[in-house]
Amino acid sequence: MTGIIDVAARAGVSATTVSRALRGLPGVSDTRRRMIRDIAAEMGYVASPSAAGLPTGRTGAVGVVSPPVASGWYFTAIAEGVQEVISGAGYDVLRYGLTHIETERRHAVDTQLLRKRVDGLVVLSLPLTPDEVNALVTMQRPVIAVGPVMPGISTVRIDDVEVGRTAVRHLVNLGHRRIGFAGGDPGHSLGFPVAPDRQQGYEEVLREAGIEPDPKLVAPAKFIAEAGVQAYAEFKRRGPLPTAIFAVSDEVAMGVVHAARADGVRMPEDLSVVGVDDHDLAWVFGLTTVAQPVREQGRIAADSLLERMRTFGTATYPGVEVTTMPTELIIRSSTAPPRAAAHR
Repeated sequence: MTGIIDVAARAGVSATTVSRALRGLPGVSDTRRRMIRDIAAEMGYVASPSAAGLPTGRTGAVGVVSPPVASGWYFTAIAEGVQEVISGAGYDVLRYGLTHIETERRHAVDTQLLRKRVDGLVVLSLPLTPDEVNALVTMQRPVIAVGPVMPGISTVRIDDVEVGRTAVRHLVNLGHRRIGFAGGDPGHSLGFPVAPDRQQGYEEVLREAGIEPDPKLVAPAKFIAEAGVQAYAEFKRRGPLPTAIFAVSDEVAMGVVHAARADGVRMPEDLSVVGVDDHDLAWVFGLTTVAQPVREQGRIAADSLLERMRTFGTATYPGVEVTTMPTELIIRSSTAPPRAAAHR
């Protein structure tokens, strides 16, 4: 089996230099780093994270912490963006999916465990308490978040209030006045701000148009397609149906579209639907959506984390930064002006 000493002998450098080159650590020129990586690849050498950590205090791994609801497309897409950059830099990616029990007890992040296993940490849409943020800061490992802004931690995010404004402004401009909102989960123990922020944008635009928000037109929905089916059923039970629905995510919107079509509702003649994300399958549903660069958020967060790992403990280490990514309304066939006979 090829070892680090073999690579070092072939390259004519020390084993320490090989380790630093393959781990992306400073102190190795770009030319030499490329040469060492080429030789390692040719010889079939794969660095051991645990072994590499012994002389340097580094593990060669980055942790990605996600909440219990992280099985959906959004989290998968962000993780793909993170993985692409982190793996490309020669690090392993360790996923930590929290359970409902852990989050209900607020043991959100085991910093003692993570400090031993990772050189940096990406937190995916996991709102933390001030004590938890402080624990991460004192862990002596670079941390970056994707999603809700938390004081003291650099974050890559979108403006969710503006997302709500964009979606509902489109519907209002089409002439809709009876607009429903499907989103939010009052019983969720983590208190995600995403749905409330998007609902805030929804209500702001309605009031700007002289429409007082109606609580009967707001239905709870987690970020899954099944919740969209349930939200449609709730709107129908309350009756009459709105002429348009703003769904908190594309997956919820897909559930609404599926349930409405199964119920014989014509779309968009009788019901317009807008989602958020630009899910990989949004085009299949002809779904109008407020697109966000999900995978790119993961890539940018990973790039920022790598820079912080390279400069940690030095004068050039970046301060706390919040990067707000742009969003874009993509209009497809799921929205249209309301018809005079839309209320059946």
